[in-house]
Amino acid sequence: MTTGTALFLAFIIVQRLGELVIARRNTARLMARGAREVGAGHYPVMVALHTCWVLALLIFGWNQPLHMGWLAAYAVLQVFRVWILGTLGARWTTRIIVLDEPLVARGPFRFIPHPNYTLVVAEIIVAPMVLGLAWVAVLFTVLNAAMLYHRIGVEDGALRGKGRHASGKAHL
Repeated sequence: MTTGTALFLAFIIVQRLGELVIARRNTARLMARGAREVGAGHYPVMVALHTCWVLALLIFGWNQPLHMGWLAAYAVLQVFRVWILGTLGARWTTRIIVLDEPLVARGPFRFIPHPNYTLVVAEIIVAPMVLGLAWVAVLFTVLNAAMLYHRIGVEDGALRGKGRHASGKAHL
């Protein structure tokens, strides 16, 4: 394994674990403010999907060289991630949390209905391509599309129901 590949894979793992910590903290705070979770039944499937994606990167990518063009694209996506998380702040979580407050309508939310989902779709494609794993990108893009089809339907239903609004957009 090259140092670059090891650093790239370690970054993905540390980032995802860090996001779980942030999401858990934010979810607890939102729930303490009277929010409620919607669509919790599919959450374990989503976690499993993303865990398998990371494992596929580790198992099949550990000995692959980095493709610098794709790595640059991945770096740009991380700037987008910071913008999304910074915009949502304490409302960002990996779950669908309904809070009786207006939707966030600034930052990337002015331009894209579900910017975090857009980011995740791009990452699921780009990260494997950094390692030359096109088949991982294709496989998990298809699986993630099925997950997002369900998840966005649940989230949009929560947005339409009872004048309440989802607190943030999910990512693992």
